[in-house]
Amino acid sequence: MSFSATTKNELARVHSRTDCCRLAELAAIIRMDGRVSYGKKGDQDEALLRITTENAAVARKVLSLLKDLAGIRGEALVQRNARLRKNNLYLLQISAQPGIKELLTKLGMEEEGDRLPQHLLRKECCRRAYLRGVFLGGGSVNNPEGAYHLELNCEDQELAAEVCSLMRKMSMSAKYSERKSRFIVYLKGSEEIVRFLNIVGAHEALLNFENSRIFKDMRNKVNRLVNCETANLHKTVNASVRQLENIKLIKEEFGLDKLPASLREIAELRINHPDSCLKELGNLMEPPLSKSGINHRMRKIEEMAENIRYFGV
Repeated sequence: MSFSATTKNELARVHSRTDCCRLAELAAIIRMDGRVSYGKKGDQDEALLRITTENAAVARKVLSLLKDLAGIRGEALVQRNARLRKNNLYLLQISAQPGIKELLTKLGMEEEGDRLPQHLLRKECCRRAYLRGVFLGGGSVNNPEGAYHLELNCEDQELAAEVCSLMRKMSMSAKYSERKSRFIVYLKGSEEIVRFLNIVGAHEALLNFENSRIFKDMRNKVNRLVNCETANLHKTVNASVRQLENIKLIKEEFGLDKLPASLREIAELRINHPDSCLKELGNLMEPPLSKSGINHRMRKIEEMAENIRYFGV
């Protein structure tokens, strides 16, 4: 099961204690996944509500919210998702019945396309519930072992702007962009995603996200250290090979006994300790010599070797 599905299953088990929060959450889910249509039966207006979701836990939560808030019952149909060829689609049909029109009025959906009334967003708890409903209706979050990315798939730009504005008011740097006639509200930073999961109440997912993030950060840190040590080792080996070649050339052409005492000493040390770095060579000298002092002498030996290669002297 994906990290998104696990997170939605957890959120579907979160039950708000107050009706105002339940209304806000249900309004968000319907706004993301629902369709409200109106017709006439005699002189009476009738409302029909359809909600489609790919998550069974979300479907059960919607039916539970409808029953708790207005005593409304719906019919659940399961269809094969032809587009994805593997996930089921859960179609909830709520036909005209007592209480549905009044509920839609409370949700601000007495006319098709209406936006969520601001009175459902006045309280902090209701804003959290609303964002939870938005995620349940059209959210996804990447496995934290990969790239950090959370997105909310909105049907139109107005809804995306509304959700984005609400998230910014709650200290999240949300942005949105258009993708294939849909509008995607997204978060990319790990800290932002952790804050979102905390706000909507996905605490188990948050802990799993943090554990994966810590593990990944530690693994990346170890990899950087290993890469750094490997690079330094290659650098040391390459320098040692080059220095030994220079010393060998000088020895063959003139002999090491012709070198000044300071250069002869470091040349013999390099021959006897081919794997040592410059600092280690300096510690072997009597008295010990600094790394810069060893490097200076090695450059003198290299200059002599270059003169032999190019000028024969």
